[in-house]
Amino acid sequence: MKVIGLTGGIGSGKSTVTDYLIARGFHVLDADQIAREIVLPGSEMLIQLASAFGRGIILEDGSLDRKKLGEIVFSDREKKKTLDGLMHTRILELIHERILQIREERKHKVIFIDAPLLFETGLHKSVSEIWLTDADDETRIQRIMARDGMSREEIEKRISAQMTREEKQSLADVILDNTGDQESLYQQIEQLMKKI
Repeated sequence: MKVIGLTGGIGSGKSTVTDYLIARGFHVLDADQIAREIVLPGSEMLIQLASAFGRGIILEDGSLDRKKLGEIVFSDREKKKTLDGLMHTRILELIHERILQIREERKHKVIFIDAPLLFETGLHKSVSEIWLTDADDETRIQRIMARDGMSREEIEKRISAQMTREEKQSLADVILDNTGDQESLYQQIEQLMKKI
Protein backbone atom coordinates (compact mmCIF):
# COMPACT_ATOMS: atom_id res chain seq x y z
CA MET A 1 0.00 0.00 0.00
CA LYS A 2 1.34 3.40 -0.99
CA VAL A 3 1.16 6.19 1.58
CA ILE A 4 1.24 9.72 0.17
CA GLY A 5 1.79 12.70 2.44
CA LEU A 6 -0.18 15.80 1.51
CA THR A 7 0.93 19.09 3.00
CA GLY A 8 0.93 22.85 2.45
CA GLY A 9 1.05 26.07 4.40
CA ILE A 10 -2.02 27.78 5.81
CA GLY A 11 -4.23 29.08 2.99
CA SER A 12 -2.43 27.07 0.29
CA GLY A 13 -5.53 25.06 -0.62
CA LYS A 14 -4.57 21.75 0.94
CA SER A 15 -8.14 21.16 2.16
CA THR A 16 -9.42 21.68 -1.40
CA VAL A 17 -7.06 18.92 -2.57
CA THR A 18 -8.15 16.65 0.29
CA ASP A 19 -11.84 17.19 -0.45
CA TYR A 20 -11.25 16.40 -4.11
CA LEU A 21 -9.36 13.18 -3.28
CA ILE A 22 -12.13 12.05 -0.92
CA ALA A 23 -14.76 12.80 -3.58
CA ARG A 24 -12.74 10.62 -5.99
CA GLY A 25 -12.89 7.73 -3.49
CA PHE A 26 -9.45 7.92 -1.90
CA HIS A 27 -8.93 7.29 1.80
CA VAL A 28 -7.46 10.33 3.59
CA LEU A 29 -6.21 10.44 7.17
CA ASP A 30 -6.61 14.03 8.33
CA ALA A 31 -4.11 15.12 10.99
CA ASP A 32 -6.19 18.22 11.82
CA GLN A 33 -9.27 16.05 12.39
CA ILE A 34 -7.25 13.81 14.71
CA ALA A 35 -6.00 16.93 16.52
CA ARG A 36 -9.62 17.96 17.09
CA GLU A 37 -10.53 14.48 18.35
CA ILE A 38 -7.84 14.41 21.02
CA VAL A 39 -8.91 17.73 22.58
CA LEU A 40 -12.61 16.96 23.04
CA PRO A 41 -14.11 18.15 26.34
CA GLY A 42 -12.82 16.13 29.27
CA SER A 43 -9.98 14.53 27.28
CA GLU A 44 -6.59 13.90 28.83
CA MET A 45 -4.96 16.16 26.21
CA LEU A 46 -7.29 19.06 26.99
CA ILE A 47 -6.42 18.74 30.68
CA GLN A 48 -2.70 18.83 29.78
CA LEU A 49 -3.20 21.90 27.59
CA ALA A 50 -5.09 23.73 30.35
CA SER A 51 -2.28 22.89 32.74
CA ALA A 52 0.33 24.25 30.32
CA PHE A 53 -1.53 27.37 29.07
CA GLY A 54 -4.10 28.17 31.75
CA ARG A 55 -7.80 27.50 32.24
CA GLY A 56 -8.56 30.51 30.04
CA ILE A 57 -8.22 28.29 26.97
CA ILE A 58 -11.32 26.32 28.02
CA LEU A 59 -14.73 27.67 27.00
CA GLU A 60 -17.77 27.51 29.30
CA ASP A 61 -19.03 24.37 27.52
CA GLY A 62 -15.74 22.61 28.32
CA SER A 63 -14.36 22.77 24.77
CA LEU A 64 -11.04 24.22 23.66
CA ASP A 65 -10.97 27.92 22.78
CA ARG A 66 -8.80 27.55 19.67
CA LYS A 67 -8.66 31.28 19.04
CA LYS A 68 -7.37 31.96 22.56
CA LEU A 69 -4.83 29.16 22.36
CA GLY A 70 -3.70 30.45 18.95
CA GLU A 71 -3.18 33.95 20.37
CA ILE A 72 -0.98 32.49 23.11
CA VAL A 73 1.21 30.17 21.04
CA PHE A 74 1.61 32.15 17.83
CA SER A 75 3.09 35.10 19.71
CA ASP A 76 5.62 33.04 21.72
CA ARG A 77 7.92 30.48 20.09
CA GLU A 78 8.56 28.62 23.36
CA LYS A 79 4.84 28.21 24.01
CA LYS A 80 4.35 27.02 20.44
CA LYS A 81 7.10 24.47 21.05
CA THR A 82 5.33 23.29 24.21
CA LEU A 83 2.03 22.91 22.35
CA ASP A 84 3.68 21.00 19.50
CA GLY A 85 5.45 18.68 21.95
CA LEU A 86 2.18 17.79 23.65
CA MET A 87 0.03 17.40 20.54
CA HIS A 88 2.35 15.95 17.92
CA THR A 89 3.35 12.82 19.82
CA ARG A 90 -0.26 11.73 20.29
CA ILE A 91 -1.32 12.68 16.74
CA LEU A 92 1.57 10.67 15.24
CA GLU A 93 0.71 7.64 17.40
CA LEU A 94 -2.88 7.70 16.17
CA ILE A 95 -1.88 8.17 12.51
CA HIS A 96 0.48 5.18 12.68
CA GLU A 97 -2.20 3.06 14.40
CA ARG A 98 -4.71 3.95 11.69
CA ILE A 99 -2.27 3.21 8.86
CA LEU A 100 -1.74 -0.27 10.35
CA GLN A 101 -5.52 -0.83 10.56
CA ILE A 102 -5.99 0.25 6.94
CA ARG A 103 -3.13 -2.03 5.80
CA GLU A 104 -4.76 -4.98 7.57
CA GLU A 105 -8.09 -4.28 5.82
CA ARG A 106 -6.36 -4.46 2.40
CA LYS A 107 -9.09 -2.33 0.83
CA HIS A 108 -6.92 0.53 -0.41
CA LYS A 109 -3.86 0.50 -2.63
CA VAL A 110 -3.18 4.18 -1.79
CA ILE A 111 -3.94 6.30 1.25
CA PHE A 112 -3.19 9.96 1.82
CA ILE A 113 -2.14 11.65 5.04
CA ASP A 114 -3.29 15.28 5.12
CA ALA A 115 -0.81 16.90 7.52
CA PRO A 116 -0.01 20.63 7.57
CA LEU A 117 3.09 19.88 9.67
CA LEU A 118 4.21 16.81 7.74
CA PHE A 119 7.87 17.89 7.75
CA GLU A 120 7.95 19.56 11.16
CA THR A 121 6.69 16.42 12.91
CA GLY A 122 8.93 14.02 11.00
CA LEU A 123 5.87 12.29 9.53
CA HIS A 124 7.35 12.74 6.04
CA LYS A 125 9.73 9.87 6.89
CA SER A 126 6.73 7.50 7.02
CA VAL A 127 5.37 8.22 3.53
CA SER A 128 6.35 7.01 0.05
CA GLU A 129 5.74 10.32 -1.67
CA ILE A 130 5.07 13.95 -0.70
CA TRP A 131 2.59 16.25 -2.44
CA LEU A 132 2.88 19.92 -1.55
CA THR A 133 -0.02 22.28 -2.25
CA ASP A 134 1.53 25.70 -2.79
CA ALA A 135 0.54 29.30 -3.45
CA ASP A 136 2.38 32.59 -3.00
CA ASP A 137 2.09 34.33 0.38
CA GLU A 138 -0.16 37.16 -0.78
CA THR A 139 -2.66 34.74 -2.34
CA ARG A 140 -2.68 32.74 0.90
CA ILE A 141 -3.15 35.87 3.04
CA GLN A 142 -6.10 37.05 0.93
CA ARG A 143 -7.74 33.60 1.11
CA ILE A 144 -7.39 33.34 4.88
CA MET A 145 -8.67 36.88 5.45
CA ALA A 146 -11.76 36.07 3.34
CA ARG A 147 -12.28 32.61 4.86
CA ASP A 148 -11.50 33.17 8.55
CA GLY A 149 -11.82 36.92 9.04
CA MET A 150 -8.34 37.07 10.58
CA SER A 151 -6.23 40.21 10.39
CA ARG A 152 -3.19 40.39 8.11
CA GLU A 153 -0.98 40.61 11.23
CA GLU A 154 -2.45 37.41 12.74
CA ILE A 155 -2.01 35.56 9.46
CA GLU A 156 1.57 36.74 8.98
CA LYS A 157 2.39 35.52 12.52
CA ARG A 158 1.04 32.09 11.64
CA ILE A 159 2.88 31.96 8.33
CA SER A 160 6.15 32.99 10.00
CA ALA A 161 5.68 30.22 12.60
CA GLN A 162 5.66 27.61 9.81
CA MET A 163 8.45 26.33 7.57
CA THR A 164 9.06 28.54 4.57
CA ARG A 165 7.58 27.69 1.18
CA GLU A 166 11.08 27.23 -0.21
CA GLU A 167 12.02 24.70 2.49
CA LYS A 168 8.85 22.70 1.83
CA GLN A 169 9.34 22.86 -1.94
CA SER A 170 12.85 21.45 -1.59
CA LEU A 171 11.51 18.41 0.34
CA ALA A 172 8.42 17.69 -1.81
CA ASP A 173 8.23 15.13 -4.61
CA VAL A 174 5.29 16.91 -6.26
CA ILE A 175 4.25 20.57 -6.12
CA LEU A 176 0.61 21.40 -6.83
CA ASP A 177 0.51 25.03 -7.94
CA ASN A 178 -2.64 26.55 -6.46
CA THR A 179 -2.25 30.18 -7.50
CA GLY A 180 -4.86 29.71 -10.24
CA ASP A 181 -8.46 28.53 -10.14
CA GLN A 182 -9.81 25.26 -8.73
CA GLU A 183 -10.19 23.69 -12.16
CA SER A 184 -6.46 24.12 -12.78
CA LEU A 185 -5.72 22.49 -9.42
CA TYR A 186 -8.07 19.58 -10.17
CA GLN A 187 -6.40 18.99 -13.54
CA GLN A 188 -3.01 18.71 -11.82
CA ILE A 189 -4.45 16.16 -9.36
CA GLU A 190 -5.99 14.14 -12.20
CA GLN A 191 -2.62 13.96 -13.97
CA LEU A 192 -0.98 12.70 -10.76
CA MET A 193 -3.68 10.10 -10.17
CA LYS A 194 -2.92 8.53 -13.57
CA LYS A 195 0.55 7.70 -12.25
CA ILE A 196 -0.59 6.11 -8.99
